Amino acid sequence: MSKDTWKLLLWVLGFTALFSAIALGVIQFIITDVADAARLIQSIGILVAICVGGIFAHQRLQLFRTFEPHLTVSHSIRHRLIGDSYVHIDVTATLHNSSKVQVELREAFSRLQLVSPAWDEQIETLYAQVFIDKTEQHVRWDTLEEIQREWGSGELIVEPGESHPETYEFIVSNEIETVIIYTYFYNPRFSQDSHSAEGWVATTYYDTVNHEHAGASE
Repeated sequence: MSKDTWKLLLWVLGFTALFSAIALGVIQFIITDVADAARLIQSIGILVAICVGGIFAHQRLQLFRTFEPHLTVSHSIRHRLIGDSYVHIDVTATLHNSSKVQVELREAFSRLQLVSPAWDEQIETLYAQVFIDKTEQHVRWDTLEEIQREWGSGELIVEPGESHPETYEFIVSNEIETVIIYTYFYNPRFSQDSHSAEGWVATTYYDTVNHEHAGASE
C-alpha cells in the first residue's frame, strides 16, 4: 500500500475516533436509554467499516481494471534482398496477454513508413508541423505500405498468460534505408466509459541499409 493511502487511512481512522469520542460524550450526558446508545454505537461502527472498506477496495481490488483485457505487443523484424532492386521485410508481431481475461481480436493493421532517404525540404516540413506550427503531435512520415487484417468471431483469441505471433510481409525498393513499422491491434471491448485501452501498438525503427545480412529487431 502506498504512503498516500496509509496517510488517508490514518486520517479517516483519526477523524472517526474523534467523532466517536465526541458522540460517546454526548451519550453520557444526553442519552439515558441503553437501547438508543447501543444503536448509535452500532451506527458509528458501520461508518468506520464503510470508510476503511472503501479505501481498501479502491487501492487493492481495482475490480474494473483487474478484469480488463491487456496485450503487450513486440516486433521481430528481418529483411533480405530479392531480385536486383527490391527488399523483402517480414514483421512478426507477438501478442502477449498479460491480463486475467482472454482477449479476442477482430481487427488490426501494420503500416510501413519511410524515414530515409528524404529530401531536406520534406524534413523541414515535417519538423515545422510538430515543433513550430504545432499542427501535429507526431512526425507524419510518408506511408509506403499498409496491411489490414480482420478476424471473425472466435477466430483469434489469446488466453491469459499466452502469446500469439502474427506475421506481415512487405516489399520495398532497395533504395529504402530506414523505415518505421507501426502495428496496431484494436480492442473490440473498448468503450468511452470503460477503463480498457482503445488498442495495443508496437512501433519499431528499422534499417535496411545492409542488404547482405538479414537483421532482427525487438
